[in-house]
Amino acid sequence: MGDDEKKETGEKSERSAEEHEETYKSEGEPLSRQVSESSVYATDVDEEDDVGSKIQLGPQCTLKEHLEKDKDDESLRRWKEQLLGSVDVTNVAEILDPEVKITSLSIVSPDRDDIILPIPEDGNLKGLWFTLKEGSHYRLKFTFEVSNNIVSGLKYTNTVWKTGVKVDSSKEMLGTFSPQAEPYTHEMPEETTPSGLFARGTYSARSKFLDDDNKCYLEINYTFDIRKEWA
Repeated sequence: MGDDEKKETGEKSERSAEEHEETYKSEGEPLSRQVSESSVYATDVDEEDDVGSKIQLGPQCTLKEHLEKDKDDESLRRWKEQLLGSVDVTNVAEILDPEVKITSLSIVSPDRDDIILPIPEDGNLKGLWFTLKEGSHYRLKFTFEVSNNIVSGLKYTNTVWKTGVKVDSSKEMLGTFSPQAEPYTHEMPEETTPSGLFARGTYSARSKFLDDDNKCYLEINYTFDIRKEWA
């Protein structure tokens, strides 16, 4: 075989591989849509809504459509069954958009009993939400329910200000969750409250629960104190 024939054969193979890849992307989309770095970090930590940069994700599917895709692929089928768990797909409504409801929020610390936080319906709290003791170790714990469809790339963001200056921001990727009757429970990594004269005082903050589409399921605007002792 001559060099020209080898080159032509190689180009055909490359085109064939590219065509196969495009077919997979359009017809065999995996159950969990790809989570790109830009989608994970689409929500600015400064809490400024960037309306002009909406993320373009692949088309959503109902649960039944997810199961029908790639049903001849044994490994994908097992993975989907593992993700969906005991969900009875025959009784699930044909709804594209998932629904996530945060059912409880609490602060867990080894120094005291858990602080149960009330969840406001409109997301805006009046007055102080909680008080933390300076230098204490604590975690945020919450439970949530998922219904209708799979929620992809669920994440939690929190931004804190003191006297109008941003002093802290954090983001935690929670993962992808399928609908189920029982609520999910998640604990954030342990944090340590700052201490000292300049750390004590009143802070304002904003917490959000969002998914890969930047759909916000809960936003809470609140204030809290750091003091010498627990309230």
